[in-house]
Amino acid sequence: MNNCFILLAAGKGKRFNPKEKKQFIKYKNKPLFMHSIEKAKKSKLFKKIILVSNKQIKIPNVKVIKGGKERSDSSFEALKYLKNKKIKNVFIHDAARPNFSIKLLNNLNKNLKSNKAVVPYINTNNSTKYIYKKKVINLKRQQVLLTQTPQCFDYKILYNLSKRNKMSVSDESALFLNNNKKVKFIKGDEKNIKITKKIDLLKNEIKTFYGIGFDIHKLIQNKKLYLGGIKIPFHSGLKGHSDGDVILHCIIDALLGALRKKDIGSLYPSNKSKFKNIRSPKMLKPIIFNLINNNYYINNLDINLICERPKVSKYRNKIINSLSKLMNINKNIINLKGKTVEKLGIIGKENAIACESIISISKYE
Repeated sequence: MNNCFILLAAGKGKRFNPKEKKQFIKYKNKPLFMHSIEKAKKSKLFKKIILVSNKQIKIPNVKVIKGGKERSDSSFEALKYLKNKKIKNVFIHDAARPNFSIKLLNNLNKNLKSNKAVVPYINTNNSTKYIYKKKVINLKRQQVLLTQTPQCFDYKILYNLSKRNKMSVSDESALFLNNNKKVKFIKGDEKNIKITKKIDLLKNEIKTFYGIGFDIHKLIQNKKLYLGGIKIPFHSGLKGHSDGDVILHCIIDALLGALRKKDIGSLYPSNKSKFKNIRSPKMLKPIIFNLINNNYYINNLDINLICERPKVSKYRNKIINSLSKLMNINKNIINLKGKTVEKLGIIGKENAIACESIISISKYE
């Protein structure tokens, strides 16, 4: 494929919040612009991916170039960069639209085979009017096209139109229309809204699921203690077929519960020698991969570590930082509490450590 995906992320976003660049805010647990980058990669339609930004960023297999003062300037900067790169078609997208589908990308690409410009649109359900020379005119809403991005074009034609253009344009299709060139309009995605104001972050319907995890292991001497993926200095470690990390085991079960995927024992049975002494981060990794690959993201994680010692307060920040890295989530959505059992039972006698957790995950299309 000689296609290039150009993501415009150099805007100021004044209507969103002058103190925040909306393209970099966390949306569904990752920077807003990254949703578009990841979908472009996943589609496998593009030879090159370009991010136009005024912020220095490094992303594998993505070329980052500096943007211009206006949207059209940023677009032209990307087109100039591609001049000698043997690109046939370009897909230009706004970072403020993270919810487009790969199905839309495929449909645009299909239509581009017989057209030089293809643009998605949706209709409006609102009664529509237009002010012309101080007069309000009723419009037929069926004939009003609310255009979206990505918009895709023959690279050479768009480059030449952009090079000659002296007017301010709101999108690239305007260049074609202003020069009496044909644009193929196809139905877009209803969910592909543009995030302009903070309230727009709440407009898409999101399905949320919850999972509960619990685990307990005996403490035994001559074994290292791992909690939350880190080694804790202690007189004993946790007995188990693996490293016995009750926090990670508990989280794995909570995630599997939210995903409706049975339990940790079904994935890592204790009678299988290949899992003997396996580190728990290795057990967690494929669960997180499955979560992300199926368009889920984590909203909140609440953990109770139940033991007399070691004292949770001493290691809380280290454990939370470890979980943040292992799960690829913001540490601010992780809460870790230490609970004792007032010297009662096997835990109270410091012969075992238990953990319980509740996790909330959401799914987006």
